[in-house]
Amino acid sequence: MSSQSSPLPNSDHSLEDSSGSEIASQSRVDSQVAGDPKKIRQSLEALQSLIEIVAQLRSPNGGCPWDLAQTPESLMPYVIEEAYEVVDAIRLGDRHQIVDELGDLLLQVVLQAQVAQDQEQFFLKDVAEAVAQKLVRRHPHVFGSVQVDSTDAVHANWEAIKAAEDRGDMSGQVAGDGQTSSTPVEWLTPRLQKYVRSLPPLMASLKVSKKAARAGFEWDSVEGVWEKFHEELEEFHQAIESESKARQQSELGDLLFTLVNIARWHGLDPSEALQSTNQRFIDRFAHVEAAAGRSLTEFSLEELEALWRAAKSELSAKEQSQEQTQFRE
Repeated sequence: MSSQSSPLPNSDHSLEDSSGSEIASQSRVDSQVAGDPKKIRQSLEALQSLIEIVAQLRSPNGGCPWDLAQTPESLMPYVIEEAYEVVDAIRLGDRHQIVDELGDLLLQVVLQAQVAQDQEQFFLKDVAEAVAQKLVRRHPHVFGSVQVDSTDAVHANWEAIKAAEDRGDMSGQVAGDGQTSSTPVEWLTPRLQKYVRSLPPLMASLKVSKKAARAGFEWDSVEGVWEKFHEELEEFHQAIESESKARQQSELGDLLFTLVNIARWHGLDPSEALQSTNQRFIDRFAHVEAAAGRSLTEFSLEELEALWRAAKSELSAKEQSQEQTQFRE
């Protein structure tokens, strides 16, 4: 495969060929039944246009030097950046920004696939088929005969099938009670390692603690978690007072991990909580700067504290007013 060749050598074949895959065929038929055929066709045409544009950008004949210089590794920061910008757009609820940011993220998928195609590793068809087959395999209650009566049952099946996949079993066969046709001992450590490698630290901590808890590695009650938190807080304080920087880092990590477990017990998302706090700080800081009217370095600590309290009070009042309005609506 080369960047000079069309990424879609036959449009009637490339976007629709299931390569004899029964799973891919089933997925395609069901999606056409459930979706709007016209919109599906328009989406495929738009996707084909994007694929062809990216292929041209990567072409040695008239392509873009920057795009040609990219590797999977050099593009990694952009994948992370675009994913976070999608999340930010969704939080803001701006439809146009969501469309724009999802497009930027989609570009990263297509560009990674094109780079891999140029290196004769795989191409976009492989990516799309892999995820389509995975979705069909992990939803036997939709694409098979398994019966479920709750989201908990769906989750149990998903986890059982995912564990079977980790062992190389791609049959997707599940009994409906979260058990695969053959369920040997599943070692959780490789999956936990993957979370630590691939997720932001707070998100990874929450994932790791949830999986460990489901495996039975759990406190009897939330009081036990609070006891552990106070124990870790004391150890962190001691480390700060008299131990090495490495030890301080280690104890801080233990303290944060325990706090994540407290959040988990109370159904809270620590990443969302910290994101919200960051935004509140920025809102209050912006209010302080606006009220100050000049460089904050010209104010005393007491004056800055007074401005901060005023900002906090005013913004809190606005938040309460908005909450009451939403409640009445």
